[in-house]
Amino acid sequence: MLKGLLISNLLLCLVFAGPASAVKMPAPPEKALTAASEELNALAEKLRDGIKDRPGIKLAVLEFAYTSGKTSDGPVIVQERLTTLLAQNKTITLIERNLLKKVMGELNLQASGAIDEDAARKLGKLLGADAVVTGTLNDVQDGMTEVNARIVETESGRILTAAAAGIKKTWQDQGLPPQPGKDYAGKPLVQIAVLLDTSNSMDGLINQARSQVWKIVNELNASEKSGSSPVIEVAVYEYGNSGLKQEKGWIRQVIPFTRDLDKVAEELFALKTAGGDEYCGLVIKNAVNELDWSKKDDAYKAIFIAGNEPFTQGETDFHEAVALAKAKGIFVNTIFCGRRQEGIATQWLAAAQLADGEYTNIDQSAPAASITAPQDDQITRLSSKLNETYVVYGSMGQTRMRGKETLDASVASGGKSVMAERAVFKAASSAAMSAQESSWDVISAIESGAMKRSEIKKDQLPEELRKMDQAQLDKHLDSKLAERKKIKADILRLQQERKTYIAGEEKKQTGAPVTLDKAVIDAVHKQAAQKGYKFK
Repeated sequence: MLKGLLISNLLLCLVFAGPASAVKMPAPPEKALTAASEELNALAEKLRDGIKDRPGIKLAVLEFAYTSGKTSDGPVIVQERLTTLLAQNKTITLIERNLLKKVMGELNLQASGAIDEDAARKLGKLLGADAVVTGTLNDVQDGMTEVNARIVETESGRILTAAAAGIKKTWQDQGLPPQPGKDYAGKPLVQIAVLLDTSNSMDGLINQARSQVWKIVNELNASEKSGSSPVIEVAVYEYGNSGLKQEKGWIRQVIPFTRDLDKVAEELFALKTAGGDEYCGLVIKNAVNELDWSKKDDAYKAIFIAGNEPFTQGETDFHEAVALAKAKGIFVNTIFCGRRQEGIATQWLAAAQLADGEYTNIDQSAPAASITAPQDDQITRLSSKLNETYVVYGSMGQTRMRGKETLDASVASGGKSVMAERAVFKAASSAAMSAQESSWDVISAIESGAMKRSEIKKDQLPEELRKMDQAQLDKHLDSKLAERKKIKADILRLQQERKTYIAGEEKKQTGAPVTLDKAVIDAVHKQAAQKGYKFK
């Protein structure tokens, strides 16, 4: 028994301490761990006191998301440590973490994110949990984090108890947060929030967003500033949908800023339309206040809001909301789905002008304008071969690979041109994309430097690779790396030919309806140029 406790404590120390070189503190790591443990222990004690009248309560402890949405080891570390501390009270039953992750995956919930009342109730029903322990992290100064925790009853959504504590950070953040006057991880930054009206009449707009997202992102990928391509972050909101909560203004944050653009596409394909009231001012205000906008003056930050009802609906004055955006250096671009004069009359132009944005009207009922190029078929075939260069790793490797293939199949419904744009995105994927895939694909991990070959655990590889000796495995990985490099180069070469062909065909077209992609790309070209971006 004593030996088991000593080993458990040693493992916790190793998790909290992290690499010595990554923690810059005057005190040794073990002292920082002790302080963090004491502070979390006090917080756990307050939480336990708040449910002492509920003996036998069954809890699920969720990850504690950063309010900024940044990627960090902190959410999981705080989750694990609180689970351990709460489990010391024998009257509390804790849900096993693997079961929790499985159920959250089935509900399509992010492990590290806000859980609303409906999601809490669903979690509780599937897990048999009486309540969930959830909360947030917020870095208040160098080396210190504020932990805000609460226990939410799954049946009623009622907060049973809450507590807060300031603790010393004993973990590493993954990547650098945006800082004033500095590039994001050494690269220029683009942040775009897309606000989509998903009321009944807007199916055409959603279809355009699904099919054109790759074309828009590829245009951004092709830009450069000071010799570097940008890091691209995209967030999505939906509004005006009666299937959403009335008390929240029929508005939902679909996904916060993320560099995982596959996830953005998955969420777009999952959107459904339903009638409702469209509160443009409120959704802009929410996006400005809730998203982690960079404080950099030279970052390109833009909101694109699309819809077809008057901009004046709702209690939030759009003048106030747009002024908030302008104060943060965010362009607000309005896209009216209807006749140009109607959009002007209903204040869509006025809203754009307040934040130096662009006003455009589009035909959202028009099919996405796409030109099929001679290179499309070959690019699509190369995309399939690119999928064969992945070497899945760990428990989620197969799941993530299936998700990628499912997304490719969904994109295929948009036609050859859309499939080609998706393939180009995969081939031109930045270091940010490789970092996203490095947790489950060995080739991406090696490409991005996230994993050394000596760190590969054979029991996490596919069955056929576990039998290889080191020389055979190295040869196999070298082959996949070389194959991926060649396929990407071939796709990008064909894309240059494809762009030339499409540009020529577009010159021949007259009177084609303006669709979402043209509205966004035209605005991006004009505004990003003001921030020093150049487009190839």
